[in-house]
Amino acid sequence: MKLALAQLGVEATDLDGNLDRALAAIDAATARDADLLALPELWNVGYFSFDAYPRAAESITGSTLSELSDAAAERGLALLAGSIVEDLAASADAGVDVPEPEGLANTAVLFDADGERRAVYRKHHLFGYESAETRLLTPGEALPVVDMFGFGIGAITCYDLRFPEQFRALTDAGATLVLVPSAWPYPRVEHWETLPRARAVENLAYVATVNGAGAFEDAELLGRSTVYDPWGTTIASTDDEPALVTAEIDPGRVERVREEFPALRDRRDY
Repeated sequence: MKLALAQLGVEATDLDGNLDRALAAIDAATARDADLLALPELWNVGYFSFDAYPRAAESITGSTLSELSDAAAERGLALLAGSIVEDLAASADAGVDVPEPEGLANTAVLFDADGERRAVYRKHHLFGYESAETRLLTPGEALPVVDMFGFGIGAITCYDLRFPEQFRALTDAGATLVLVPSAWPYPRVEHWETLPRARAVENLAYVATVNGAGAFEDAELLGRSTVYDPWGTTIASTDDEPALVTAEIDPGRVERVREEFPALRDRRDY
């Protein structure tokens, strides 16, 4: 399976321009014969544009995700549509199952190649360090894992990388590929490179981090979107400029690595 990560150049509050860049990434991924494309965290509004969250918020059945999923489905491309600011009340009104029928959430949605919504992940760990996320957003509860392309695909978002117990819960639910849409800024480069590699090693799974690129008033995204294999080896990566990262990944490799090095079988409960 060919995985593509769209490290989009994100412009603060430029909803139309950011959508155009996401649609262009769908075309670019299709041209490279990708099977699954992942977008970054809050790519349409910009993570650090906190004041714009309320006006950017919409249902997950709204125009932004609908346009993206339609465009991907026309090309036979599965899509993790990064994350958007979800208006939970609007989603509830549209018949979507939501944890709380009010407030906002940082929500990632996975569509299959037919444009069908297969999974909804709402960010669990809200970032409290120099961030308004904890004040503005409602944390999620569900940890969906979906069978696609021979993988058990799960998703977490950015700050969730710091919580290994969440990854282990995904592994217990069958995840063999974890997608990580993010908006990770400078200067924490070492954290960005170490944490997903550690999660891949701990869980003997593929981990793919897709970050944004671009500068905001108080932060600059560091890019470096990367695919790690089940040994924690980097198999594809890039720098801090907008880019499309692609990698061939194999579900059978997870099975072989877990058989060769059966650390998961040696776990003990505490």
